[in-house]
Amino acid sequence: MARAGLYKTEVQKARDSLVAQGKHPSVDAVRVALGNTGSKTTIHRYLKQLEAEAPTTPTSEIVISDSLRTLVAQLSRRLAEEADTRIAEAKAKFDAAAQKAAEALADQEREGRALSDRLQRTETALQEEKRAHEEARVQLQERAIAISALEERTTGLEARLAEQVAHAQSLEEKHSQARQALEHFRQAAKEQREAEARRHEHQVQTLQVELRQANELVTTKNHEVMQLNRDNARLTELHGQSDSALRTLRREHDQAARTAKEVPRLEKEVETLAQQCLRITNERDQLRADVERYVAELAAERQARLADIEDQRRREARLSAIEEFLGQLKTKEPTAASPEEN
Repeated sequence: MARAGLYKTEVQKARDSLVAQGKHPSVDAVRVALGNTGSKTTIHRYLKQLEAEAPTTPTSEIVISDSLRTLVAQLSRRLAEEADTRIAEAKAKFDAAAQKAAEALADQEREGRALSDRLQRTETALQEEKRAHEEARVQLQERAIAISALEERTTGLEARLAEQVAHAQSLEEKHSQARQALEHFRQAAKEQREAEARRHEHQVQTLQVELRQANELVTTKNHEVMQLNRDNARLTELHGQSDSALRTLRREHDQAARTAKEVPRLEKEVETLAQQCLRITNERDQLRADVERYVAELAAERQARLADIEDQRRREARLSAIEEFLGQLKTKEPTAASPEEN
């Protein structure tokens, strides 16, 4: 890990120590000599400055033998060849990994589109199921309102029927009372006629007067009987109307009962629709979870691909540094050979 406050003098001491040991003062070697501390960029900058500040007189340079220069040249060529080989291998691996990642990304995108289409179809089916459920619920409410109205109408008709029955009973009681009164009157008239027959003849005139009164009373009673007969006919008609209304009421009641029998079936259909809605909702949630998981995996693969790209960039930067170092070695070889020629 890089430490803060790395000084140029420390880099110079590490570099001189490596040179004294016969080692090349590369950035990595200097960093190892510093105890694996310091930024490579800072160390490289300081090394550049030290090389720029180093004296160029032949007396300050170390004379390198031909065999050492040959060895350095061979090492340089071998290092360049190995670097080229590794670069080619790394590029091939990177291209293969990039192709594989691109194919995987395309597969994930196709699968994501397929899942999105499936999710869209599922949501459409869910909306249709919700709409059908709402229609069934509205129909159920309408049926319940119709049943309630029929029940209220049935109650009203039953009340009217009870009133008609009470009225008919009242008329029948009146008719019975009229018949009893007529029968009582006839019995009284018979007894009176028998009593008058036994009376003396001087009571005939009085009897005739009473007979006329009795006839008038009979006429009145006959009128009352006729009125009672008319009332009885009207009552019979009302009773027929009541029977017709009762039959109509019973038909409506039977229809209401049939409608009420359909209510459990509608409730079962509503329950089935609710279960289907719940199942579709669970499937939709599962599909969403799968989509989120695929998206997370795709993001992880993209992150890994970015990490590979970053690693490749670091390798290229390192290779560039190696090539730069080789270039420096090649540049120093003619300079090192100058003193021997002189």
